[in-house]
Amino acid sequence: MSIFVKVTPAGIPRTEQTKQISIIYAGVLVVFAVSQLFTFDEFLEYFPSLGLPFGDGFTYSLAAVIIAAEVFALPFLLRMSLSPAFRWLSMILGWFVALFWFLLSLWVIFSSPTIQNIAFVGGLTELMPGWWAVFASLSLGIMAAWSAWGLWPGSIVATKK
Repeated sequence: MSIFVKVTPAGIPRTEQTKQISIIYAGVLVVFAVSQLFTFDEFLEYFPSLGLPFGDGFTYSLAAVIIAAEVFALPFLLRMSLSPAFRWLSMILGWFVALFWFLLSLWVIFSSPTIQNIAFVGGLTELMPGWWAVFASLSLGIMAAWSAWGLWPGSIVATKK
């Protein structure tokens, strides 16, 4: 038994489309993270303006948490050599990012009608919130689920009948 973490290569994807979808999802997350970091001061002020039911400390830290989740979801999607635990964490963070943007876009539609920017790309450009943002974040969830299905980090046991 070794106390050091062993890096393992990524498994073989189930289909060629899985590789393409995971690279597209990784590209979207890179655009999100880079643009949010580029305009971090504006992105940081976005969350308290939403009127979330949590305290100010939580809403300010939400900006850093979502950017970190977007960055740490990339190694799984790009099939990098990782430890098995970090591969699972990276896959879960890919799900978390999609779920976060889905719930936040629903929150903006139903609770904050005065918000003028959905902040997918931070303060880089003004993207009006609406049902398109809900469906866009839902498509992020579909890409996350497809990538998780095709690049599943656990061993897959095939059963024959």
